[in-house]
Amino acid sequence: MVKKKISRNIKARIRKSRKDLNKNIKSFFDWIKGAELVELNECENEKDPVRPELDNFFRTSYGRKIYGVKYKDEIHAVMCFAFTNQIPKSVYELDLFSRDAFLQSATRDQNVGQIAIAYTVWSNKKGGGKLIVKEVFKMIKKSNHLNRLVTLSPLTEMARNFHLKNGAEEVQVNEETQNFEYKIIK
Repeated sequence: MVKKKISRNIKARIRKSRKDLNKNIKSFFDWIKGAELVELNECENEKDPVRPELDNFFRTSYGRKIYGVKYKDEIHAVMCFAFTNQIPKSVYELDLFSRDAFLQSATRDQNVGQIAIAYTVWSNKKGGGKLIVKEVFKMIKKSNHLNRLVTLSPLTEMARNFHLKNGAEEVQVNEETQNFEYKIIK
């Protein structure tokens, strides 16, 4: 009698756990399916775990852009880019190379740089980092002038693991940073 009661309680808990798990999985996929990539005029710099010292002027001048993954009027992930014609090894080079590409484009076709350099990414929601990489990758693939997606990542295992797990290849390890490339096949 006691064994049957215990067995029923365990089965009831297992059913409830399954229902909760299914509900969590459904809400996770709902937000992923409903999210969209949007260009932002600014971001909350202090939330950036990689480069909080860079202000919105830096992030949006000389052809640099901020993108976010938006779901239900809320931004859940952010990625910042600079467009260059060379792979930078530092934030200083990123600034110089993106200014140079911007100035070159002013006298030509208005397309800034051939390489999109992702120099920071963060997420407030599980799955947001991977989703923004995927969405930005699609956007770059559709562009006429961009032919490479490269990162300027900090020298951390977390950054390394994130990019390798998401399909990037290591390009180089620098004094203060590391570069990974996501192959673009058009």
